[in-house]
Amino acid sequence: MNSQQNNIYTEVREALAVRDAPQRVPLVQAYDLARTFDVSPPLLNRVLEGKPRQMLRAVDEVSFDIEKGQTLALVGESGCGKSTVARLLVGLYEPTRGSFHFDGQNAHVVFKAGAEGRALRRRIQMIFQDPYASLNPRWIVEDIVGEPLREHALITGRKELGERVAELLHSVGLSASDMEKYPHQFSGGQRQRISIARALATAPEFLVCDEPTSALDVSVQAQVLNIMKNLQRERELTYLFISHNLAVVRHVSDMVGVMYLGRIVELARTQQLFSTPQHPYTRMLLDAIPKMHDTGRSRTPVQGEVPNPLNPPNGCAFHPRCPHVNERCRVERPILLPLRGIQVACHAVEEDRI
Repeated sequence: MNSQQNNIYTEVREALAVRDAPQRVPLVQAYDLARTFDVSPPLLNRVLEGKPRQMLRAVDEVSFDIEKGQTLALVGESGCGKSTVARLLVGLYEPTRGSFHFDGQNAHVVFKAGAEGRALRRRIQMIFQDPYASLNPRWIVEDIVGEPLREHALITGRKELGERVAELLHSVGLSASDMEKYPHQFSGGQRQRISIARALATAPEFLVCDEPTSALDVSVQAQVLNIMKNLQRERELTYLFISHNLAVVRHVSDMVGVMYLGRIVELARTQQLFSTPQHPYTRMLLDAIPKMHDTGRSRTPVQGEVPNPLNPPNGCAFHPRCPHVNERCRVERPILLPLRGIQVACHAVEEDRI
């Protein structure tokens, strides 16, 4: 075999090796998720007033992947559908359309499958936004954190339960003596640590965090975020992090999805999104952030108001607020396309008009 034949043989062998290599499947895969709510007035009112039913598209065509051990953050203005996505992933809402696969399984099908569904729910847990509302004020901390362990029959003995709760509290910076206290005896940051300990009780792999620091003071936010980052490194946790605070998102996430009126308009790695944002809405959000080195420079606020989700605009939902709008934007809705190393839904970016 001459050298040329040997080179060809090597190239073919390498190509076949790449083709036959097992592909790493993301732990979390959401595809075309949609959720519509019926917000119509009661039937009698509709009949008397001659009004049709009203349907609200809270989430529409949302797709993303999250690799194991990574964090995807969803950001956007209030009412854009971030929390609805969170509730879809943990099974609190049924999707109107689309699917959510976890570790290769269709989660919304498995959730209904008895013991198999309970096993999957142990692997997916949620941290709620308000630590004051998410903890039962009549229970002591031992009962709050130990409830998932009892419900899933992971621990039955009282002594073993106490020891496990003490370990969980210690992992979030609290002490075993806190087990006998009630939620009202703790600060907001401490309550959120209790919520995190409860979420970790079943040893989950995927945590859905719905604005877990928005109700806390800035200094306390940093403490809670550091705890979450440390836990992620130690346990190889995967996070979906819901937030409207871009400074927090930049600190915790590997990927960022920007949502507007129920749809993802830009999806990119964190560093790339903050350094070279593409979608006009993303640019406006980032430009509205105060920067220390830009003291005295006039900042561009996010113009206009979010349209009524019951009557969204035709074409691109952002076009009434966009400085780069043209006729195509008014009549044709953009889809999320891979462009310049990111995914973006914008005609202006696609046509290189920005």
